[in-house]
Amino acid sequence: MAAILPTDKPYFQTGVVETWKHRIPWLLLLMVSATFTGTILGFFESALAANAALTLFIPMLMDTGGNSGSQSSVTVIRAMSLGDVEFGDLFRVLWKELRVAVLCAATLGAVVFAKVMVIDRKSVSVAVVVALTIVVTIVIAKLVGCLLPMLAKRLGLDPAVMASPFITTVVDALSLLVYFAVATRILGL
Repeated sequence: MAAILPTDKPYFQTGVVETWKHRIPWLLLLMVSATFTGTILGFFESALAANAALTLFIPMLMDTGGNSGSQSSVTVIRAMSLGDVEFGDLFRVLWKELRVAVLCAATLGAVVFAKVMVIDRKSVSVAVVVALTIVVTIVIAKLVGCLLPMLAKRLGLDPAVMASPFITTVVDALSLLVYFAVATRILGL
Protein backbone atom coordinates (compact mmCIF):
# COMPACT_ATOMS: atom_id res chain seq x y z
CA MET A 1 0.00 0.00 0.00
CA ALA A 2 3.01 2.29 0.39
CA ALA A 3 4.34 1.93 -3.15
CA ILE A 4 6.86 -0.79 -2.49
CA LEU A 5 7.46 -4.02 -4.29
CA PRO A 6 6.59 -7.08 -2.21
CA THR A 7 9.26 -9.32 -0.74
CA ASP A 8 9.02 -12.94 0.32
CA LYS A 9 11.44 -12.48 3.20
CA PRO A 10 10.56 -11.34 6.70
CA TYR A 11 11.30 -7.68 7.43
CA PHE A 12 14.53 -8.18 9.39
CA GLN A 13 15.87 -10.74 6.92
CA THR A 14 15.61 -8.29 4.05
CA GLY A 15 18.77 -6.21 3.71
CA VAL A 16 18.85 -2.43 3.47
CA VAL A 17 19.95 -2.41 -0.19
CA GLU A 18 17.31 -4.97 -1.14
CA THR A 19 14.66 -2.95 0.66
CA TRP A 20 15.87 0.17 -1.17
CA LYS A 21 15.62 -1.65 -4.53
CA HIS A 22 12.01 -2.54 -3.79
CA ARG A 23 11.03 0.98 -2.78
CA ILE A 24 12.95 3.32 -5.07
CA PRO A 25 11.28 2.53 -8.44
CA TRP A 26 7.85 3.52 -7.16
CA LEU A 27 9.15 6.54 -5.29
CA LEU A 28 10.87 7.77 -8.45
CA LEU A 29 7.76 7.21 -10.55
CA LEU A 30 5.53 8.94 -8.02
CA MET A 31 7.92 11.86 -7.62
CA VAL A 32 8.04 12.41 -11.37
CA SER A 33 4.28 12.06 -11.72
CA ALA A 34 3.77 14.55 -8.87
CA THR A 35 5.44 17.19 -11.02
CA PHE A 36 2.12 17.35 -12.87
CA THR A 37 0.69 18.94 -9.73
CA GLY A 38 3.34 21.65 -9.88
CA THR A 39 2.71 22.15 -13.57
CA ILE A 40 -1.02 22.60 -12.94
CA LEU A 41 -0.33 25.12 -10.17
CA GLY A 42 2.05 26.98 -12.47
CA PHE A 43 -0.53 27.08 -15.23
CA PHE A 44 -3.07 28.66 -12.87
CA GLU A 45 -0.59 30.99 -11.17
CA SER A 46 -2.46 34.08 -12.31
CA ALA A 47 -5.74 32.73 -10.91
CA LEU A 48 -4.04 32.16 -7.56
CA ALA A 49 -2.58 35.65 -7.66
CA ALA A 50 -6.01 37.11 -8.46
CA ASN A 51 -7.58 35.35 -5.47
CA ALA A 52 -4.91 34.32 -2.97
CA ALA A 53 -7.55 32.81 -0.67
CA LEU A 54 -7.80 29.89 -3.07
CA THR A 55 -4.31 28.78 -2.05
CA LEU A 56 -5.45 28.14 1.52
CA PHE A 57 -7.72 25.29 0.52
CA ILE A 58 -5.44 23.35 -1.85
CA PRO A 59 -3.93 21.02 0.79
CA MET A 60 -7.35 20.17 2.25
CA LEU A 61 -8.84 19.48 -1.17
CA MET A 62 -5.95 17.29 -2.27
CA ASP A 63 -5.77 15.40 1.04
CA THR A 64 -9.51 14.78 1.15
CA GLY A 65 -9.47 13.54 -2.42
CA GLY A 66 -6.52 11.24 -1.75
CA ASN A 67 -8.09 9.91 1.43
CA SER A 68 -11.40 9.28 -0.35
CA GLY A 69 -9.70 7.40 -3.15
CA SER A 70 -7.61 5.39 -0.69
CA GLN A 71 -10.72 4.35 1.24
CA SER A 72 -12.29 2.90 -1.90
CA SER A 73 -9.01 1.34 -2.97
CA VAL A 74 -8.39 -0.42 0.34
CA THR A 75 -11.95 -1.68 0.46
CA VAL A 76 -11.81 -3.07 -3.08
CA ILE A 77 -8.35 -4.60 -2.60
CA ARG A 78 -9.54 -6.34 0.55
CA ALA A 79 -12.67 -7.59 -1.23
CA MET A 80 -10.54 -8.89 -4.12
CA SER A 81 -8.13 -10.64 -1.76
CA LEU A 82 -11.05 -12.35 -0.02
CA GLY A 83 -12.55 -13.38 -3.35
CA ASP A 84 -15.66 -11.21 -2.85
CA VAL A 85 -14.96 -9.09 -5.95
CA GLU A 86 -13.62 -10.03 -9.36
CA PHE A 87 -13.03 -8.00 -12.51
CA GLY A 88 -16.44 -9.09 -13.81
CA ASP A 89 -17.98 -7.16 -10.93
CA LEU A 90 -16.46 -3.89 -12.15
CA PHE A 91 -19.73 -2.13 -12.97
CA ARG A 92 -21.39 -3.28 -9.73
CA VAL A 93 -18.40 -1.98 -7.77
CA LEU A 94 -18.44 1.33 -9.67
CA TRP A 95 -22.18 1.72 -9.05
CA LYS A 96 -21.82 1.05 -5.32
CA GLU A 97 -18.83 3.38 -4.96
CA LEU A 98 -20.62 6.10 -6.94
CA ARG A 99 -23.51 6.02 -4.47
CA VAL A 100 -21.14 6.04 -1.50
CA ALA A 101 -19.21 8.89 -3.14
CA VAL A 102 -22.34 11.00 -3.58
CA LEU A 103 -23.26 10.60 0.09
CA CYS A 104 -19.72 11.35 1.29
CA ALA A 105 -19.39 14.25 -1.14
CA ALA A 106 -22.69 15.85 -0.10
CA THR A 107 -21.78 15.57 3.58
CA LEU A 108 -18.26 16.93 3.21
CA GLY A 109 -19.39 19.58 0.74
CA ALA A 110 -21.92 20.95 3.23
CA VAL A 111 -19.43 20.86 6.09
CA VAL A 112 -16.66 22.57 4.11
CA PHE A 113 -19.08 25.24 2.86
CA ALA A 114 -19.98 26.06 6.47
CA LYS A 115 -16.32 25.98 7.53
CA VAL A 116 -15.23 28.37 4.77
CA MET A 117 -18.06 30.76 5.63
CA VAL A 118 -17.97 30.62 9.45
CA ILE A 119 -14.41 29.74 10.44
CA ASP A 120 -12.39 31.01 7.49
CA ARG A 121 -14.73 33.99 6.93
CA LYS A 122 -14.43 33.92 3.15
CA SER A 123 -17.01 35.04 0.61
CA VAL A 124 -19.96 32.92 -0.46
CA SER A 125 -18.42 32.55 -3.91
CA VAL A 126 -15.16 31.14 -2.47
CA ALA A 127 -17.17 28.81 -0.22
CA VAL A 128 -19.14 27.59 -3.24
CA VAL A 129 -15.93 27.00 -5.21
CA VAL A 130 -14.37 24.98 -2.39
CA ALA A 131 -17.58 23.02 -1.69
CA LEU A 132 -18.24 22.18 -5.35
CA THR A 133 -14.62 21.18 -5.82
CA ILE A 134 -14.70 18.84 -2.86
CA VAL A 135 -17.93 17.27 -4.11
CA VAL A 136 -16.57 16.61 -7.60
CA THR A 137 -13.15 15.55 -6.28
CA ILE A 138 -14.62 12.98 -3.90
CA VAL A 139 -16.76 11.43 -6.62
CA ILE A 140 -13.78 11.21 -8.98
CA ALA A 141 -11.46 9.94 -6.24
CA LYS A 142 -13.78 7.17 -5.14
CA LEU A 143 -14.31 5.99 -8.70
CA VAL A 144 -10.58 6.09 -9.46
CA GLY A 145 -9.94 4.40 -6.11
CA CYS A 146 -12.08 1.40 -6.93
CA LEU A 147 -11.20 1.24 -10.61
CA LEU A 148 -7.39 1.31 -10.50
CA PRO A 149 -6.90 -1.73 -8.23
CA MET A 150 -9.25 -3.79 -10.35
CA LEU A 151 -7.47 -2.75 -13.54
CA ALA A 152 -4.08 -3.39 -11.94
CA LYS A 153 -5.08 -6.92 -11.01
CA ARG A 154 -6.49 -7.49 -14.48
CA LEU A 155 -3.12 -6.42 -15.94
CA GLY A 156 -1.26 -8.79 -13.64
CA LEU A 157 0.06 -6.09 -11.29
CA ASP A 158 -0.21 -6.25 -7.52
CA PRO A 159 -2.95 -3.75 -6.63
CA ALA A 160 -1.68 -3.38 -3.07
CA VAL A 161 1.70 -2.16 -4.32
CA MET A 162 0.54 0.53 -6.70
CA ALA A 163 -2.93 1.49 -5.56
CA SER A 164 -2.83 4.02 -2.75
CA PRO A 165 0.17 6.16 -3.75
CA PHE A 166 -0.73 6.12 -7.43
CA ILE A 167 -4.35 6.98 -6.70
CA THR A 168 -3.25 9.85 -4.48
CA THR A 169 -1.00 11.23 -7.22
CA VAL A 170 -3.73 10.98 -9.86
CA VAL A 171 -6.38 12.44 -7.59
CA ASP A 172 -4.11 15.32 -6.54
CA ALA A 173 -3.73 16.40 -10.15
CA LEU A 174 -7.41 15.92 -10.93
CA SER A 175 -8.51 17.82 -7.83
CA LEU A 176 -6.41 20.82 -8.87
CA LEU A 177 -7.84 20.75 -12.38
CA VAL A 178 -11.37 20.61 -10.97
CA TYR A 179 -10.59 23.36 -8.45
CA PHE A 180 -9.30 25.80 -11.01
CA ALA A 181 -12.00 24.95 -13.53
CA VAL A 182 -14.68 25.66 -10.92
CA ALA A 183 -12.88 28.77 -9.63
CA THR A 184 -12.45 30.11 -13.15
CA ARG A 185 -16.15 29.70 -13.88
CA ILE A 186 -17.53 31.00 -10.59
CA LEU A 187 -14.98 33.68 -9.75
CA GLY A 188 -14.30 34.70 -13.34
CA LEU A 189 -10.54 34.33 -12.99
